[in-house]
Amino acid sequence: MELVTRPTVSEAPSRAPAGRVRWLVCALLFFAVVLSYVDRLVLSVLKPSLAHTYGWSETGYADIAFYFQLAYGLSYLVAGRLVDRFGARLGYAAAVGLWTAGHILHIAFTSTTGMILARLPLAAGEAATFPAALAAVGEWFPRRERALAIGIFNAGSNVGALVTPLLVPYIVVTLDLGWRAAFIVTGALSLVWLAAWLAFYRKPADHPLVTPKERAWIEAEPESPQEPAGWGTLLRMRQTWAYIMGRFLIDPVWWTFLFWLPDFFARQFHLSLKEFGPPLVAVYILADIGSVAGGWASSRLIGGGWSINASRKTAMFGAALCAVPIAFAARAPSMWAAVGLIGLACAGHQAFSANLYALPGDLFPRRMTGSVVGLGGLAGAVGGMAMAKFAGAILQTIGGYEPIFVDAAFAYPLPSRLFTVSPRATDL
Repeated sequence: MELVTRPTVSEAPSRAPAGRVRWLVCALLFFAVVLSYVDRLVLSVLKPSLAHTYGWSETGYADIAFYFQLAYGLSYLVAGRLVDRFGARLGYAAAVGLWTAGHILHIAFTSTTGMILARLPLAAGEAATFPAALAAVGEWFPRRERALAIGIFNAGSNVGALVTPLLVPYIVVTLDLGWRAAFIVTGALSLVWLAAWLAFYRKPADHPLVTPKERAWIEAEPESPQEPAGWGTLLRMRQTWAYIMGRFLIDPVWWTFLFWLPDFFARQFHLSLKEFGPPLVAVYILADIGSVAGGWASSRLIGGGWSINASRKTAMFGAALCAVPIAFAARAPSMWAAVGLIGLACAGHQAFSANLYALPGDLFPRRMTGSVVGLGGLAGAVGGMAMAKFAGAILQTIGGYEPIFVDAAFAYPLPSRLFTVSPRATDL
């Protein structure tokens, strides 16, 4: 199958026009990612207290993480394909409905086995989050704005991660509503977003608020409609494998932060449910800054005349260097020193991810990107599953986080050198 030739960035209009509907779409995507991370992290925040109350072991909690990532990875593969076929609007709506049902289902269980069962539909729904968001960005943003838009909505993961350790203790402890109320309240917020998405989201050509100038800007890189490529076609491309390898190496680190940071602060610095909110908030504020800065940096370089290849790789390599000092976090002399090292690594991860997530849109026609993203998501989940088992075994036997942080420190430099980004899809 011959891939479609894309115009180079230099052929697009040099200045963005009036009209901001695309940024309202980006705001919706941002809040969706916020809610998805809140919903997946409620259990992580509650883990120290639930483990004490119901007698969970470290390996039992590792199994929750393992099976979540297994379901997430397998569903990610299917979700990317379905988003390619049915589009961002319907794909995202179905995803939010499914994950919200799974999220609220947590209230029915107290054992680790029961929590695994509840997290399967949560994982399946959340697997469509990034394929659908990337498809929406592909519909609404030209390439020179795409990494910035991705960086903005991807920052929602950090906002979700910093809101959750503040919101959950407020619901559970301050309002004294019990741990089950945390799942019910946060699930209701996802349903509010779903109503807003269905009411507002349309393709640019169909949206009544888009001006002709904004539509011309969005469509400055026209593509011919295509059916999704077969798996065999995608897997024969080295660019597909570069993206898969990047996700396999870095996603496990982020999953480790999400699943285990509350436990790290509780274990290392003896913080309670109400006390580890501030350090987690600080970590994810730094991650937020990294997400937007990483997308901005490569977009700025592209706007300054750099090639797509040089811009993405330069931003990614700089981000990779930020992760290296986390190797020393477990030996940090104080809690806030550990926060600084972990926060810097999280910022580097999110800056790296903003550019990594932009690569399928750089390399493939829009009707293929969901499938490529699905393959990468599966690879990242497989790596995350291995990391979950590794972390559980380390904590059950050694009882410390140093081997986990050393592994995280060196996950980024290699994939930052894997990519050669061509502005012409026919070069694949």
